[in-house]
Formats: sequence, structure tokens, C-alpha cells
Amino acid sequence: MAEITTNNIRNIVLLGHGGSGKTSLAETALFLSKGTDRLGKITDGNTVCDYDPEEKKRGFSLTLSLAPVMWKDAKINFIDTPGFLDFQGEVYAGIRVADSAIITLDGKAGVEVGTELAWDKASEANKPRVFFINKCDDPEANFDRVFTQLQEMFGSEVCPILVPHKNGANLSFINLIEMKSYTFDSKGGRTESELSADEQAVADQYKETLNEALAATSEELMEKYFEEGEISHEDAVEALHHGIVDGSIVPVFSGSATNLWGVTYLLDTIVSSFPTPLSTGKEKIIDGEGTKEIDVDPNGECRVFVFKSISDSFGKQTLFKVMNGNLTNDLTLTNRTTGAQEKFGHVYMMRGNKQTEVTSICCGDIGMITKLTATNTNDTLTVSSDIQYEKINFPHPYMTMAILPAAKGDEDKISTGLARLLEEDPTLVYENNPETKQMTISGMGDMQLAVVVSKMKDRYKTSVVLENPKIPYRETIKGTADVQGRHKKQSGGSGQFGDVKIRFSHGEDDGLTFVTSVVGGTVPKNFYPAVEKGLQEAMQKGVLAGYPVVNLQADLYDGSYHPVDSNEISFKLAARLAYKAGLPQAKPILLEPVGTLKVCVPESLVGDVMGDLNKRRGSVLGMNPHERKSGYTVIEATVPKAEMMDYVISLRAMSQGRGSFEFAVDRYEEVPGAVAQKVIAESKANLEEDE
Repeated sequence: MAEITTNNIRNIVLLGHGGSGKTSLAETALFLSKGTDRLGKITDGNTVCDYDPEEKKRGFSLTLSLAPVMWKDAKINFIDTPGFLDFQGEVYAGIRVADSAIITLDGKAGVEVGTELAWDKASEANKPRVFFINKCDDPEANFDRVFTQLQEMFGSEVCPILVPHKNGANLSFINLIEMKSYTFDSKGGRTESELSADEQAVADQYKETLNEALAATSEELMEKYFEEGEISHEDAVEALHHGIVDGSIVPVFSGSATNLWGVTYLLDTIVSSFPTPLSTGKEKIIDGEGTKEIDVDPNGECRVFVFKSISDSFGKQTLFKVMNGNLTNDLTLTNRTTGAQEKFGHVYMMRGNKQTEVTSICCGDIGMITKLTATNTNDTLTVSSDIQYEKINFPHPYMTMAILPAAKGDEDKISTGLARLLEEDPTLVYENNPETKQMTISGMGDMQLAVVVSKMKDRYKTSVVLENPKIPYRETIKGTADVQGRHKKQSGGSGQFGDVKIRFSHGEDDGLTFVTSVVGGTVPKNFYPAVEKGLQEAMQKGVLAGYPVVNLQADLYDGSYHPVDSNEISFKLAARLAYKAGLPQAKPILLEPVGTLKVCVPESLVGDVMGDLNKRRGSVLGMNPHERKSGYTVIEATVPKAEMMDYVISLRAMSQGRGSFEFAVDRYEEVPGAVAQKVIAESKANLEEDE
């Protein structure tokens, strides 16, 4: 095997709609390069990349995985990613360490939502992109239609390279760079021939589109093309390479991954024309609030960036990319996030879940190490320099469910299992909510949370159930009440006596505003703290539905005491009696958390989204065109949190996955009467059940 150097590495992330063939493409590349001795199939559950039991059970990718391929002395690190939106955190991680992206499409379905999202994510990360139209063996596949869709949606830089041609039952592929015809056998072998008359007609149809795109890669080539009317083979090859690297063209390849068609030519082009880790020669690091670029030096100090952690019942695996220098198995690196020293004694290359130990990993390559307890995703480790590489900006999870043990006493098991799953997937967020007394798990969607439940059972032998989380309502008062609380108890010996008169009203501060206006010492000052504490404890439960009370002012203005029987506990209990008597008289109301919502959707869906927000008791504040996404509108509104519990699913259904949103609770507002009555009734029913 040839020596692996930075210049012969290609890091490529596979993106696309679910089911478009990303995993199959990686599997075929492994098979053709003899990285595996059999061609796995997703339907058989035996592919290299989908090795997790959950992936085999569900029949699609849930996490990113690595498929390194050796082809013509180059190492191609394919990073296979899930196509379903619930697992898009894996896509962000894969893009971060890739140097280019291949976006797969179904030759029958054409441009789907996943295609658009993959394009957007790769474009935002400024990664060169290439399309691979897969499943061209399908009788209903239509390259002409799909290519037209690509150009209409993504622009004239999209250009054809390998075009399928059907002749009855036969299928050939026209190479527009070489102007040759390819046919592929059942083992992926390629036969090259001259173009037939029919194939020449198809080539002529697409050749001008290709030439115009190639000519646009440089002014010199553009002038030459206008003068001569054609582009030489040498110029075309060079323009293809530079155009892919700088992103000025987006080539379109075609084939059938499961039939091994078109993949060898794609691999050839990857080796000859795709960017290496040194193509830009720059990497972004954190600089204060922003980022700046620094040079990549393959011969400099070793620095690695962690982009993925895998935690299972056997331990923890940390996937990293060597960003600078050369990593050897005698190095000790410092984690620049935690300050921990980590010894890299055993490092591995990964192919699916298969580990191969190596003594060194060069700059730009991807490796794995086990048992790094103080290192997690997004950490930078270096020999000496105190820098941190730009972190992966994972999307925020908004699908929240309460997680409960199926059997009592399993709470500790749940915490242990979830801690490992959180290490593995940064788009999961766990919270033990002190206000609602619930454990909650937040994710990108219901499918991701269902996978969490399944993994908890299979990996950590803990059965859990999910239910809608409680809303942290609160209570306050709108009116005033003037009441007396009198506690008297005599049971032989010293008794208990406390007597307070308190005026309750709405307070400006969030909690209790306690004031005293006692005249004449009717309540001694040393009992004031006891009265205040009694009220604070009572405020933990409101009089309407048992929710905490906020914004309450209490003025202790009178009372009485007994020189022998009065004590702190007596006045504390008297304050509670006053609270229970006074709040029902002071127009108590229920408050709910309300947040600001920003929804980004295509302009054509604005009406549907606004109609849905009205049903959710939302108030639209305004609309603006999206700053970067043409044809998209951002709707800003305020919506109660109680109405947002299923919004992830609803918006995805309304927009076919094109919509996105941000939501943050920023205040509490009064609950409308009819809704409040329902909440109060449910709360009382729950309290009766608990009793």
C-alpha cells in the first residue's frame, strides 16, 4: 500500500435525502477497492456503515460512519451521514471535517427536500459539492428531468459529466470529458468504447452546457472558448479540477451504486480532481467572539479536533481529525477545553465498526482513540499551542418529552445510560427539572427520541417510557386582600400563639416582596423573619392549581402575641393561614410561559404557517425576507410554550422538512379563562390521584 500523505487524502461527506443511496455508494466503493470481500446490502442489514443494531433494525443510517477507500494510491475517507432530519447533528459533524461533499439523488424521485437541505448545509460550510444521480437502473429514472431540476434550483454552475443513455434494455454512460461511452459489468468492471450515433446526439445535447460551465472557471479559458468555440481535453480536465476545488462548478455524475455502475469513474475523478486537506491550506480557529484562519502545516506541531464520540456498553470511542502536524502513538496532548492531559498510546483507523491499530496518522487524516474520559465532541487537543478549532454549531433540539422509568428504582440507571447517549449525540439535551420534578429529554424529533428509548433498553438494560412533559405554570394575584391569620394551640405546658394581619397585593419583583408597617409593637420584630419564611414556603403552592406563586407583595401591618406562648413556629404557621385565606380573595390567576418564535419557511407556505400559529394562540409580530436564503420568509411571533410541544413535527409536515424555527421562553402571561379552567381541573385530578 502506498504511503499515506496529506496530499493523497480526500475527505468526502456523503449527503442527501433519506434512501437516495449514500450508504450504498460507500459500500460499493469499499467493494470495488477490495476494502471488503462482499457487497453488503441495506435490506440484508450487512453493510459496513450501518453496523449499529438500531440501524440494522430500522433499515437506514442513524449516525455518521467512516468508510476509508484506497484507490489509485489515494485514500478516500467517505463519511456516510443519515438522511433523516432527526439525525442532522451527524451531518453537521461530517461536514465539519470533510473537504468536499457528494450529494446523492434518486434518479426517479429527483430533487427532494433532503437534496435542498444538503446543498444548503454544504454551501454554508463553503464545501465544494458534486451530485451523484443514483439508481439509474430504475426503469422510471429520468436523468434529463433530474438534471433540469438541479440547474433550475441550484444554478448554471451545475454541469453534466457522466450521462446515462438508454438503448432498449441496455444502459451506457457517456463521459463528456473524454467523449467516450462506458458500460459496466456485474462486478463493476468498465468497458470503454467510441460513441454511437445515438450517444453522440445525447453528448452534443449536454456538451455545450458543460463547456460553458468549465469556461466560467477562469477568464483566460472563457476568452479561449469564445474564440475557438470549444475546450480542449487538457483544458477541460484542468478546469474540472480547479472548478471543483474552488466550488465554481458542481459536476453531476450518474450510476447505480447497488449495480456498481458509474462508481469507478467517480472514484477516478475524486482522485484526480477533488480537493485535498491542503487545497485551501487554511483552518478556522476561535478568536475571541469570532473566528480567524490559520495556515495548515503538515510538518508543524500536532493538533487534533474531535468531531464525534461513540459511547456503547464496551466503552467510549473518540473520532478525530488531525488538523495540523503528524500524530504518533507516543504523544501526549493537552485538551484545550478541559485542560486534561491525554496520552495517545493506541490509535486506530475505523472502517464502519472495524478498528485497525496504526502507529501514526498524518495531517488531514481521520482516526479514532478509545478511553479518553475527559475529551468530548468539539474539543481541540494540541502539543503546546493554546488554540481551539472552530466548533461544530449543532442545531438546538426542541422536541421535549418527559422520560420515566418503566420500573420503580431505575432512575440511576436512566441517568447513567442517558449520560453516555448525550456524549454520543450533542443534539440530545437532558434536564432534571426542579420545578416540575420531571426528567426530560429533548431531541430533533420523535424518531430520534424513539431511538433513545430503544438504545436505553438494548444497551443499558433499562426500560423507559416517554410522555408529554408538564408545563411549569405559575400563579399570581391581580387584586388585594386584607386578612388575619391566627394560630393558637394549647396542649398542656407551653402553648403556641401567633396572630398576624397581612395585606396581600401584586408585587413588582418576581418572588415575595415582604414589607412591614406594624405600629406599636403588636408583632415583635424578632418574629418578622418567621412570618416572611412562612409566606415563602406557602408560595410554593398556589391556591388555584398548586403551582408556585410569583409577584406577591405582603404587608404585615398588625397582629398580636403572647409573652409566653408566642414563638417563631407559631408566627410561621399564622402567616400560612393568612396566605390560604387571603389569596383566594385577591383575584388569583394562572400564568403560563410564553416565548418568542422565529419560523423560517418558503414564501409559499407563509399563509399556512400563520394559520397554524393562530390555532396555537400565537400572535404574529412581523415578517421579513430571510437574509441569506432566497425565497424564504422569517415570521416572528409570540406563542405559549404549551402550544409548542409538537411544533417540530407539525412544521416539518407543513413544509415537507424545509421549515426551521427558533423558540425561547422569555416571560409569563395570563392564561385565557377557558384554557385556565382546563389546566386547573387537570391539576386537581392529578393531585387527587397522587393522594
